[in-house]
Amino acid sequence: MADTQQVDARAERKVAKLAKQINSFTRSHGGAEAQVAYLGQRGARIVLVGEDGGWGDLVAPSYAIAEQAVAKAGVTTHEEFDGEFAAKVKTGPYEWSRMAGIQVGGPGNG
Repeated sequence: MADTQQVDARAERKVAKLAKQINSFTRSHGGAEAQVAYLGQRGARIVLVGEDGGWGDLVAPSYAIAEQAVAKAGVTTHEEFDGEFAAKVKTGPYEWSRMAGIQVGGPGNG
């Protein structure tokens, strides 16, 4: 029984830490929305998109912990990173250069 309580306490701490990070992002970007993606054995990725178009991500050790953290932070969660949600992301020269912008018409393609 003690092992289960230890695991639960550890998971609760992780949820609280992730929720705190999500809340910090939300405050910095005028609000935020999220999408949780399963990463397999690595856990889950929480993608955050701010109202100002800024974005970031966090990795949780499990999908359940990611969902709990997003719920605890109280942000809107999207099932998919669809076109409407993705359109809120603002990208600049850094993102274009990091995401092979030359191949898709980004800076330097000319």
